[in-house]
Amino acid sequence: MTKKTTNRKSAPRQDLFQTVTDKIIAALENGTTPWRKAWQTGKEGLPANAISGRNYSGINVMLLWIDAADKGFHSNRWLTFKQALDAGGHVRKGEKSTLVTLFKPFQKEATDNSGQPVFDDNGEVVMRDRCFMTSFHLFNVEQCENLPDNLYPEIPVLPDVERLARAEQIAACSGVSVIHRYQDRAYYRPGVDHIMMPEVAQFDSPEDYYSTLLHELVHSTGHASRLAREGITSTSKKFGDPVYGFEELIAEMGSAFLCAELGINGDLQHDSYIASWLQTLEEDNRAVFRAARYAREAFEYLVLREQALAVA
Repeated sequence: MTKKTTNRKSAPRQDLFQTVTDKIIAALENGTTPWRKAWQTGKEGLPANAISGRNYSGINVMLLWIDAADKGFHSNRWLTFKQALDAGGHVRKGEKSTLVTLFKPFQKEATDNSGQPVFDDNGEVVMRDRCFMTSFHLFNVEQCENLPDNLYPEIPVLPDVERLARAEQIAACSGVSVIHRYQDRAYYRPGVDHIMMPEVAQFDSPEDYYSTLLHELVHSTGHASRLAREGITSTSKKFGDPVYGFEELIAEMGSAFLCAELGINGDLQHDSYIASWLQTLEEDNRAVFRAARYAREAFEYLVLREQALAVA
């Protein structure tokens, strides 16, 4: 039998981790924080597939945001080369794609230190959950021609009062107390499980207030009673150590996802952490993937809790 060949090349898994990490590092070194964007009319919301409408998540949000900013796209809708053809259109000649990642779960037989299968009490082989990463490429709808009009939807821009009301609702549904005082910083206190915020009037705008509050809400999801992240549950963490800096990276990403979901353009800068983040990413090319996963989990925890309580 003749072996079937394909033109598709799959990069080694380690190379793919490094490729994505290098892209994030380059953005940071160029002064662009890839998880903080200036949302404008038509850019609200997370990047989504133009055909299915499903939002992309985790590290792919940042990869798509980086290229959208670099190439000046105004649309948050993406699709594959084949999806463009199937929809009756095509990608314009010469257009460059954007690499995104895909994690595929699978199961593998557990083995002991000698490589022998591990069995449970019933004599069945123990299976371990595993996951491998692959990549594929997307194009923005602005890189395509002859696509049907419904793939270029007008994204409604909600009035400020509605967007900010939803942010308030997410906070109210989080289960975390928010205490306001006239002070110069915002922070989450895991020991008593509450958020300390400056007075609303101290912020330059309501968007800045809610952007900061969402950042602290992401921290609160790390509480032992919720998602139990080391950066929150650890009693030895302190400013300047890697665990502290990594938790700040998670909160930055998670709040950016929430701001995109709500269409809030708040000013939240943590420039003092950038050097630490760069060092972390340069030393560990999987760190940004872990941070993005934890940020996605925090985002989903807050949004799904809000949705569940809203219909209860």
